[in-house]
Amino acid sequence: MLELAPVFRRPLLSAALALTVWGGAMAGLIDAAQAQTLAQISPFTQSLAVAASEDKDLAAFYAARNYAPLWTGPEDAERRTTLLAALSRAGDHGLPVQHYSAGALADAFRSAQTEGDRGRLELRMTRAYLDYVHDLHSGVLDPKKIDSTIVRDLPRIDPAVALAALTSPYLADYLDSLAPTSPAYAQLLKAKLRLESQIAAGGWGATLPAQVLRPGASGDAVVALRDRLAAMGFLSRSATRDFDDTLQKAVQRFQIAHGLEPDGIVDELTLAELNIAPSERLKSVLVALERERWINIDLGRRYVWVNLTDYTAKILEDGKETFSTRAVIGKEVKDQRTPEFSDEIEYMVVNPSWSVPRSIATKEYLPLMKRNPNAAGHLQIVDRNGRVVNRGAVNFAKYTAANFPFSMRQPPSDGNALGLVKFMFPNQWNIYLHDTPSKSLFDRETRAFSHGCIRLARPFEFAYELLAAQTDDPQGTFQRALDSGREQALKLDTHLPVHLVYFTAFPDGRGQMNYRRDVYGRDALIYDALHAAGVETAAQEG
Repeated sequence: MLELAPVFRRPLLSAALALTVWGGAMAGLIDAAQAQTLAQISPFTQSLAVAASEDKDLAAFYAARNYAPLWTGPEDAERRTTLLAALSRAGDHGLPVQHYSAGALADAFRSAQTEGDRGRLELRMTRAYLDYVHDLHSGVLDPKKIDSTIVRDLPRIDPAVALAALTSPYLADYLDSLAPTSPAYAQLLKAKLRLESQIAAGGWGATLPAQVLRPGASGDAVVALRDRLAAMGFLSRSATRDFDDTLQKAVQRFQIAHGLEPDGIVDELTLAELNIAPSERLKSVLVALERERWINIDLGRRYVWVNLTDYTAKILEDGKETFSTRAVIGKEVKDQRTPEFSDEIEYMVVNPSWSVPRSIATKEYLPLMKRNPNAAGHLQIVDRNGRVVNRGAVNFAKYTAANFPFSMRQPPSDGNALGLVKFMFPNQWNIYLHDTPSKSLFDRETRAFSHGCIRLARPFEFAYELLAAQTDDPQGTFQRALDSGREQALKLDTHLPVHLVYFTAFPDGRGQMNYRRDVYGRDALIYDALHAAGVETAAQEG
């Protein structure tokens, strides 16, 4: 238990006197009368009141307590030991340990000599406590400052609530309750410890030579492949030099866990993923832990989960996956990357028309129609009153992107860019999930091809799953709307939460860690910001 320097007298202060100290300090004006009043107050209270005056919430909190200490009294030993222990273990969660200065605070307790020292130390402890509470529950960073396309309303703990918890006898339980309770967070913590241990032990060994390996191969390169897969946990140790069925299955397991085509062949893409160092994987895990804190909210009992890096859309209910489909996301082009946010699906539109976004109409289609007025003939030209215009009567050559007075629309059809159904959660980016006539793109390993919206490989089945919550005949309900040939909306009786997320490190349903490529480079930016904030990671390569 941390021992204090010699015990000091606990200050007692009347409410009127507390108000005088607080008000004078807050105003920055200590007149002669107030100076005389201050002279009658203990140095502990003076230093605490002045230090707290920089934060009105803390000033009010301590004034309401008559400036009684929470950390620096002899009866506060258990509380301060609990907090200092938690701060010293902040790195377990991928938090910036030095930001909370647990070691410096412990040293300050041992070296404090005056009541003034202790008053200032009292406030340092409370600030460290509030910083830790915020970071563990809500994240170290503000995502909007990292990338404007990461739009999260971060979960917040009212400082008054956090301060009130300090007077509870269950402070340790409160601190333990702050981190995300999702199974993914717990698995990420385990992955962090495992990677740190592997890095300390020398990593996964030498990187593999740039050589394509297929089943049937033999030699030193195969031995190196076996050793690396064994170090990663995908294969048991063996002495054979042959690329046999056992090794092929291990390669396939690795490929599945890294979002690759599981053909069992070590091609260029698989080789690149195999040669990524554990320290780089650790960075992905640290970023994923921070992302989990950003969504430390009630996701919903049943919700849609779109992981952009995984190119999938899933429905989860009571923690279990009930539906999954491949997805196509926005291109790695500025203004076409799919943003990250949470919303609610309110309805679906069957046989939708496509209102071409103005940026696409003016940047992509207008130049074509300037050269050939009949270009993009599948699109209607629509005036400001919503009337379809005869394109033969339009002199496209006289318009620019700035003054083009028309909009463009594609009527419902099998060839419509949105396919035959779209799923709406109205938002400022006009992002939604939808069908597409371009089915071949779903066979690609990397699927970033859209202008920002998310295309689904199995949109009809997705519609059935959504409608199943409100009708005994979801397929019939959908099919009748489809057969009408008319554009019509099917409302969801209960809106369904949808979360567009971006995890390059995540556990699957069996707890196996999965890794994906940083499609938009967002995780690299987040890691750099975490590192700048003081989050540490091992540097060992291999």
